[in-house]
Amino acid sequence: MTREMDMTESRNAASLRAVPPGADGAPRTLTRHSAAMADFIAYWQRTRRGGDVPRRSDIDPRGIEPLLSNAFILERIAPGLARMRIAGSHLTDLMGMEVRGMPVSAFITPAHRDALSHHLVRLFDQPAMIRLSLDSPGRPGAPGLKGDMLILPLRSDLGDISRALGCLVTQGNVGRGPRRMDITDVQITPLDRVIPMIVPTCAPRRASIGRNVEAISETTAKASSPQLKGERAYLRLVKV
Repeated sequence: MTREMDMTESRNAASLRAVPPGADGAPRTLTRHSAAMADFIAYWQRTRRGGDVPRRSDIDPRGIEPLLSNAFILERIAPGLARMRIAGSHLTDLMGMEVRGMPVSAFITPAHRDALSHHLVRLFDQPAMIRLSLDSPGRPGAPGLKGDMLILPLRSDLGDISRALGCLVTQGNVGRGPRRMDITDVQITPLDRVIPMIVPTCAPRRASIGRNVEAISETTAKASSPQLKGERAYLRLVKV
């Protein structure tokens, strides 16, 4: 089930405090993470300049410290596909291995990955905020597990919407990994205001100019998107 909501900033935060009903319509139990998730989205909202999608560089780990171990940064690598650039320790516990570089779909059961891919397209292209209710049936060594995944769009330092800030919280014992989950409910909240990225419409007059622009863009991308090892240390510094 997919639900769309158009809400103001205050209502966005309030929607996270009121946990939505499950797929069967029954009220879901309010978890100890609900208030922290509300603060998580409220912090992201505060980084929106004039209502636009915030940049990756605007995110300060101190603003999401209560859920730092649950947080992650995604990089879009193709339509409907995004990989983990940074991931908190809870995500490593869920998979039983290092998750940096893995697609976010690794946390989802194969039967639900096409749905996740569709939601990711909307996240980056519309753009929109996504909240997934998750369920992992129990098995030997791994009791039943419920979770919530929140994904919020970000601009890269080059200006395109190709990054996302997210968190994954679970209720229950993790048990033996990897833990993969079904999507039981989806909330999609289109953003009410996005400033379009300005793309030059005329080609450079000389080939040398094109090469220079390409070289500058490559250098800027490397400077603004540090290697995964460096990004991981950036998050751990604040958590300690």
